[in-house]
Amino acid sequence: MKDPTSRFSNRVDNYIKYRPSYPSQVLEHLEAECGLTPESLIADVGSGTGILTRLFLDHQNDVYAVEPNTEMRRAAESFLKDAPHFHSINATAEETPLTADYFDFILAGQAFHWFDRDRAKTEFQRILKPQGWVVLIWNERKIDSTPFLVAYEEMLLEFATDYQEINHTNISSVDFAQFFEPHPVRNHTIPNSQTFDFPALKGRLLSSSYCPHQEEPGYEDIMKCLREIFERNETNGTVSFEYDTNLFYGHIK
Repeated sequence: MKDPTSRFSNRVDNYIKYRPSYPSQVLEHLEAECGLTPESLIADVGSGTGILTRLFLDHQNDVYAVEPNTEMRRAAESFLKDAPHFHSINATAEETPLTADYFDFILAGQAFHWFDRDRAKTEFQRILKPQGWVVLIWNERKIDSTPFLVAYEEMLLEFATDYQEINHTNISSVDFAQFFEPHPVRNHTIPNSQTFDFPALKGRLLSSSYCPHQEEPGYEDIMKCLREIFERNETNGTVSFEYDTNLFYGHIK
């Protein structure tokens, strides 16, 4: 399997343009349930190009964005260069230079499934304040709510290189329980969506680390299949991705 810290190096442009953002209801839920305020100190671990970081910067939080992939980290630094509360950190989830007992929230958006969970938990416990919160977030694409999404999932299972091996849905409720124990893990779901014309749909597929790149075997096959699926399912030149934005959160110390 590819090194998780380098999987997205050649996908940054598409990742920035076509990955979904996170709904503002994430903030509202964390304000109501976890006491999030603009003064809360945030570590966004596995922050990538800064999609989740941006949500909390707009909330006026100080955010320390921890990202080991050079290309993605530089993209975030460019994207967020005018944000005074943004701090870019070259580090992994398992080992950071961050101050101990410092953060009110540790976030991981679309990233936790790449971590060494035992080592990451030890590091999170080190940098988190007592009674601080860990919040693991995914935009989980629905796979069976429309004919288009059913066909898209079937395409990935047939043509995507290691889709089943690295799919974040391989993480189970048992895995979450073990990570947060002895504390309970809480769950909350918020609806989210994206609408694509064909070039944007192609970019969305290419933003995924399991999609063959143009110079790799299988690229022409998956692109032909994508075009056929789009033409069968488009309405007024677009198709839609539907997501559940899933939050798993709790204390770990």
